[in-house]
Amino acid sequence: MKILKILFVIFSILGCFSWPSMQSDLETYIVQVESPESQISTQSSRMDLESWYSSFLPKTIATAGSHEEPRLIYSYHNVMTGFAARLSAEQVKEMEKKQGFISARPQRMLPLHTTHTPSFLGLQQNMGLWRDSNYGKGVIIGVLDSGIFPDHPSFSDKGMPPPPAKWKGGCEGNFITKCNNKLIGAKTFTRYSYSPLDDDGHGTHTASTAAGSFVECANVNGNANGTAVGIAPLAHLAIYKVCHSFGCFDSDILAAMEAAIDDGVDILSLFLGTGSGPFYVDPIALGAYSATQRGILVSCSAQNDGPLDSTLSNEAPWILTVGASTIDRKLKATIELGNNKKIEGESAFHPEGHDSTFFPLFDPIRNAVEYDSLYCGPGTLIYPEIKGKIVLCLVGGGYSGIEKGQAVKEAGGVGMIIYNGPDNGVTKNADAHVLPALVITYQDAMNIVAYMNSTSKPVARLSFQGTIIGDKDAPVVASFSSRGPSFSSPGILKPDIIGPGVNILAAWPTYIEDRRKTKYPFNIASGTSMSCAHLSGVAALLKSAHPTWSPAAIKSAIMTTANTVNLANNTILDERLLPASIFAVGAGHVNPSRASDPGLVYDTQLEDYFPYLCGLNYTNGQVSDILRRSVDCEQVKSIPEAQLNYPSFSIRLGTRAQTYTRTVTNVGDAKSSYSLEIGSPPGVGVLVKPSTLKFSKLNQKKTYRVTFSRTADTSTSGEVQGFLKWTNNRHSVRSPIAIVLDTA
Repeated sequence: MKILKILFVIFSILGCFSWPSMQSDLETYIVQVESPESQISTQSSRMDLESWYSSFLPKTIATAGSHEEPRLIYSYHNVMTGFAARLSAEQVKEMEKKQGFISARPQRMLPLHTTHTPSFLGLQQNMGLWRDSNYGKGVIIGVLDSGIFPDHPSFSDKGMPPPPAKWKGGCEGNFITKCNNKLIGAKTFTRYSYSPLDDDGHGTHTASTAAGSFVECANVNGNANGTAVGIAPLAHLAIYKVCHSFGCFDSDILAAMEAAIDDGVDILSLFLGTGSGPFYVDPIALGAYSATQRGILVSCSAQNDGPLDSTLSNEAPWILTVGASTIDRKLKATIELGNNKKIEGESAFHPEGHDSTFFPLFDPIRNAVEYDSLYCGPGTLIYPEIKGKIVLCLVGGGYSGIEKGQAVKEAGGVGMIIYNGPDNGVTKNADAHVLPALVITYQDAMNIVAYMNSTSKPVARLSFQGTIIGDKDAPVVASFSSRGPSFSSPGILKPDIIGPGVNILAAWPTYIEDRRKTKYPFNIASGTSMSCAHLSGVAALLKSAHPTWSPAAIKSAIMTTANTVNLANNTILDERLLPASIFAVGAGHVNPSRASDPGLVYDTQLEDYFPYLCGLNYTNGQVSDILRRSVDCEQVKSIPEAQLNYPSFSIRLGTRAQTYTRTVTNVGDAKSSYSLEIGSPPGVGVLVKPSTLKFSKLNQKKTYRVTFSRTADTSTSGEVQGFLKWTNNRHSVRSPIAIVLDTA
């Protein structure tokens, strides 16, 4: 036990010790007992704490052989009288009968967490949705990406059950011996690689975000330290490598989607897209429809072309389209200028040994010969005066922050300030830089330039404060997150949802620049890929908790229970810190716990897509390509896009009123009554009949009609937004309304 005590002290100092609690039927319990003095009459016969604690354990544990994993994890001496042990629920019940017992409770996961997003999303160990869904147990997530690094502990199968009997996939090539009960499938479909091994990092990062196992002491350069865990840590992973450094090809993507459907996945995660275009020529839309027919939910990233409008990918209504937002954690770094002004930025640089004295500033714009020197492109910083200076670099240009820093370092620079363009707003990517560096806003950069213009010897120094939790503006829509309206189908509101996608820490195949190596490699990345991975994990939790729900029902539950306010209880903001457009947030920010009990769902039926596609004026052949059966649009009454039984509304409204119907299914209380709240878009009247929905049994369906009409000057135009909300004493079912006012 002395070794355990020493380990406890060491890891407590590091602030990163947490024992796994999900192996087989055992959990880690914290047990409080009375002090031995209160149970033993004479001081001289008092047993020591170790013996006293052992007396509470079942004999099979207290006398365990040397080959059995120790059940007694910690012996507490100062903080409380008690201990932590790995126990089953039955063993705890037996312990409760013993004299001197006070209490036992399962251990909880507390902040700081490394990925942090489970906590930010309200997921807590042994409570709520994680408990109700059994952490996604039995659900298979298929990931189409750049492969995976199988030896990372995020893909350990400790405590994982075997894959479900329906699983027909497996591991190929050099991965036959790498797969386990967590990583149950690994195949490659890229022509440039014969192995599912991740040579990029992206696939490892997204897979661990969706369903990574618990890994202690995860961090990047000491930043964001804590326990890394995916959103659905007991879900299985099936990896389909479709991307290489050369790119991703649609033939490979389709082949991988087909294999995933045959293999028996429950969730498909895709972090790529072909841009806007008709669904019948979009390989992801085609594959996703086939997957949906088989009961597989398809979760896709919205693309990283924001903040411009209509820049979405993956717009089909049978796809869950995910945008990106910030979390309440910042990796703070600071610039102090020679005039004593301070500017805050973000960075994952490790400051160990960093010289925080003042250094001269250098701006390549003043000396630009090559265009790429503005971006600090490799090989473009040819100025000898850079040596010993902190260099300003514009974000973008096709170069990562790491590449920019390497270029500055090779040119002799001692530090780097990356500044956003005007459209990037407050979104800052916190990279693990190879030299002291941070990212700041465009406005802050202009203040630095003004300072440099005011003096002949501009200087600055950089300092790094590390992890800060508690940004009340979070979630903020990321500047790069692509926006609607949908180009391919404007009558469907996209994106559907937003989720954490900025500065997400997750598994990585190789070590990055790190002066004190962590035990396992992790990295911080940003993008709608990261937010999509979070939503894939959430979908897996809902599938595990509600195995009979269709993909449309799961999607509806996620959308109608989304948060529309930030941690400060104010409207969600965009990268300008202005109220975000409905075409940026969709239904809002995901709330996993509420999604598990939505009350009502809009369960779009597969047959509904036939008249919807005909309403897009596709030919019979084009519709047949999507539905994979011969159809004739003359045999069905086509519907306008906004008539599809979708959890949101998106319409173009002119002078004439428009009426649509929606059908909801009761998945809450058998007997329930819902009343209506309307948030009318400015200048638009909204009439709903009936205004009350009464249910007498589960899975009962009710239909309502909504009429939209102009109430203001019909010569005005623009985008307005509102909502419909059905509520009872337990549920709030919200449908966002996006309206483009037309003068016609």
